[in-house]
Amino acid sequence: MANIEFKGVNKRYDDGPATVPGLDLEVRDGEFMVLVGPSGCGKSTTLRMIAGLESISGGDLFIGGHRVNDLPPKDRDIAMVFQNYALYPHMSVFENMAFGLRVRNFPKLGIDRRVREAAKTLGLSELLHRKPGQLSGGQNQRVALGRAMVRDPQVFLFDEPLSNLDAELRVQMRAVIHRLHRQLGTTSVYVTHDQVEAMTLGTRIAILDKGALMQVGTPLELYSDPDNTFVAGFMGSPPMNLLTVANDGTQLTCDLLTLPRPKLQGLNHSLILGLRPEKLVHAANAPANWPRLRGSIELVESLGAEMLIHLRTGGSKVIARLPGLRVLTMGDTLELAFDPGAVYLFDAQSQQRIRSGAARVGADAC
Repeated sequence: MANIEFKGVNKRYDDGPATVPGLDLEVRDGEFMVLVGPSGCGKSTTLRMIAGLESISGGDLFIGGHRVNDLPPKDRDIAMVFQNYALYPHMSVFENMAFGLRVRNFPKLGIDRRVREAAKTLGLSELLHRKPGQLSGGQNQRVALGRAMVRDPQVFLFDEPLSNLDAELRVQMRAVIHRLHRQLGTTSVYVTHDQVEAMTLGTRIAILDKGALMQVGTPLELYSDPDNTFVAGFMGSPPMNLLTVANDGTQLTCDLLTLPRPKLQGLNHSLILGLRPEKLVHAANAPANWPRLRGSIELVESLGAEMLIHLRTGGSKVIARLPGLRVLTMGDTLELAFDPGAVYLFDAQSQQRIRSGAARVGADAC
């Protein structure tokens, strides 16, 4: 096992802008780090630099304390699981899982033991004689996991390994990967664009946008304490409501509501108000002193025990997560309320979270 450390690492193609502009990040020994962000954010490029499949334009990359910028992939002691399985169709499951060990001239008895142990862990023992074309997508992905697992590397790399699977199989495979990490304790880096995967799998999550690191932390830290509007809007399903509000130092005003507020020192310009969908409740069930907002129902997404309500007033849109016990009709007017202590504030110009003294969000936030 080993830690991974990026020190000012950047990647640039030809004379174009940097795809990864100076990344500083440490993946701790034994942790499961998830790199997440929208398409084109640089997460796969970052993973490929760890693997040695992409050259590093600048900065230093360390694995286990050793600088690996110029070290070929075969000498980095990493194992990678790809999106498309990358299995040999003419080989059996056993042969696919054993291939990497045979290339390294591993003893025959050792190969047999490792493959059968991995197959048992992954529920593949009865399928070792089959070929990939005879397996389901989930089974093929487990074979790919097993092939990486028998290597016993110091680092596992996962490049969106579940994106080709249907929703039910993704849930099953997330459980398999999570169990494997707890069992093996190998340092792992996992790339995905799916924030649900990131939150359910990651020991910590690094959120990237346009190659830049937006924030790194545990799933709960990123969800409850975002540094900026990008993280606030990216983590959570549905995402945080972000409303541009006018600020005159005494109150915050937008299309949906007006909130009295103490003097915001040096912040007499537009702000962004953030509110999680689950923090909105029916006004009739809320304390009288909680702020209210009223809007027209634009869409109702019924999810059984709960529902997502899309409200619109003027140019603003709000999503509320409510218990699915009422019948609501599109076009109806709905009044909601929220705890003022649940409000987040961001600077509209920098998009950064406002945490300083007078502007801190708390029980007296609004």
